[in-house]
Amino acid sequence: MTATTRVAEKGAGRVLAPPPSIVRTGMRLPAVRWAAISFAAFVLGWGLQLADAPEWLWWMAYLACYISGGWGPAVAGLQALRERTLDVDLLMIVAAIAAASIGQVFDGALLIVIFAASGALENVVTQRTADSVTSLLGLAPERATLVDADGTTRLIECRELQVGQHVLVRPGERIGADGVVVRGVSEVDQQAVTGESVPVAREVGDKVLSGTVNGTGALTVEVVRPASESVIARVVALVEEASATKAPTQLFVDRVEQAYSMTVIVATLLVLSVPIMVFGSSFEDALLRAIVFMIVASPCAVVLSTMPPLLAAIANAGRHGVLVKSAAVMETVGQTTLVAFDKTGTLTEGRPEVTHVTTLSRWQSSEVLAYAAAVETPSEHPLGRALVRAAVERSLDVSPVAQFRALPGHGVVGRVDGHRVTVERATAADSLGTVVGVFVDGEEIGRIELSDQLRDGAPAAVRAVSGLTAEPVHVLTGDHASAAAQVAESCDIGSIHAELLPEDKTRIVRDAECAGQRVLLVGDGINDAPALMAASTGIAMGRYGSDLALDTADAIITRDDLGAVPALIRLSRRARRYVAANLCIAATVILTLVTWDLVGSLPLPLAVAGHEGSTILVALNGARLLRQSAWSAR
Repeated sequence: MTATTRVAEKGAGRVLAPPPSIVRTGMRLPAVRWAAISFAAFVLGWGLQLADAPEWLWWMAYLACYISGGWGPAVAGLQALRERTLDVDLLMIVAAIAAASIGQVFDGALLIVIFAASGALENVVTQRTADSVTSLLGLAPERATLVDADGTTRLIECRELQVGQHVLVRPGERIGADGVVVRGVSEVDQQAVTGESVPVAREVGDKVLSGTVNGTGALTVEVVRPASESVIARVVALVEEASATKAPTQLFVDRVEQAYSMTVIVATLLVLSVPIMVFGSSFEDALLRAIVFMIVASPCAVVLSTMPPLLAAIANAGRHGVLVKSAAVMETVGQTTLVAFDKTGTLTEGRPEVTHVTTLSRWQSSEVLAYAAAVETPSEHPLGRALVRAAVERSLDVSPVAQFRALPGHGVVGRVDGHRVTVERATAADSLGTVVGVFVDGEEIGRIELSDQLRDGAPAAVRAVSGLTAEPVHVLTGDHASAAAQVAESCDIGSIHAELLPEDKTRIVRDAECAGQRVLLVGDGINDAPALMAASTGIAMGRYGSDLALDTADAIITRDDLGAVPALIRLSRRARRYVAANLCIAATVILTLVTWDLVGSLPLPLAVAGHEGSTILVALNGARLLRQSAWSAR
């Protein structure tokens, strides 16, 4: 399924209608409509037959049932045959036609109806999978208001936007491209994309994402990525990849299906010919037994045993903010034996925060922080932003700065209330974070310590992961050993690897993989990308993760909730159990029905009901993983 989006109005990004992938459910799915028509024709034909209506009349109704319910599988089977592969769909159609040829038109029609119903159910499950993932995304508008160089505005398709162009986003509109605010102040609702529960303030210099909803102010946004590379486009591409790829188990079933289908054909011919030639059975009796054999031996339930559980698990994970790129990834996650986390931006927030203020001489801590925040107000440095943020949070009176100047590699300087104020890096051997010194007219008045704060829920997530794997949790970081040790102690992490270059992280992951471990690595930065690729499963933190990390990871946590990691492992293991159970159900039903047909006399309606019933059963069993309890169960 291709996940695309549209707007309900022709205006620039107004309130959107759901995309086609979301509204195409139930009777709007062609497979469901054809199955319903086939069932109605079957009921009509059966009713006419029971009412002793003219034979040609109820035969016509059954013919309509055959055509409406069987044309799709027949086309699919013939297309597969042209590619020199034998599809089970074609086996079912041949069996139904053979049943009609010996006067068992009711039984053949019943086969068509049940087969069409199971196909429709598969379509519904697959559609719900895609819808569940797509529903977590914001809906990018179709058009945006382009601001030309002369200041005039005009509507333009979002896909035609070029990097460097400016677009006007009016109050209540959706933002049409990833960009940077160049004019205006507003609040932007990013919940559909990032999971943030409240709107965030956006002003000049702030980044905005396509698909997010502008608040009460007007913004002019400079496009920084073309539509094909926007956050929305990348996420939709992940959805398409998840729908198109198959897990190793499914690929194995596909390979077996060809040989198995050919075996069924040869065995059917033997079941038809041996009783006639050896036991002198009538052709009609032998043909009926052969038809029953073909029906019950066809591997429909086996084929449907693997993908529905894995796709349903992908959908459930998507609803909870985890985008899994493929069914193969969903299957592999459950095999994890060792989990490793990056530190900065993964276990921690990835931004410095003021943790302590030390004063000197007569100065108060509030004065030290106020002076530092004042001179740092124009600065774009993360430490400067942290100082300003701390002053705002403490409601301090911050004076304006004049003659601001950055000192590359050292700090900043400016005049505040007539004084020359300097903020620069300071050394502190006993500090686990970064320390800056604050100077007023050359006199040091205090020092401020800043450190990266532990992400909410990180200790609980690490403990939950530890309970799922035999190996201790690892932390891999390029930061210094003392900072890594502090985080490891807070999260109760058993193995620490600090001061690593990207190639060091990759080497550690590869060594573990070579030792027989199945490594799941969680990271967010460009330096994590090689290790994410080397691990059996790489998971990227999506909110602030680098583009390279997002591209190389196998799954993305869009809401940066580390609690999703143990939940995903549990869900994957549950999906694997469902696949195993489905295969057992399918094999048991096929073996039972085949034995019954060969050694006894299996009625055709019972053969149809038993075989197609098992097909529906395994599909429904896989759909159980769409439930909320499948994600939250421990």
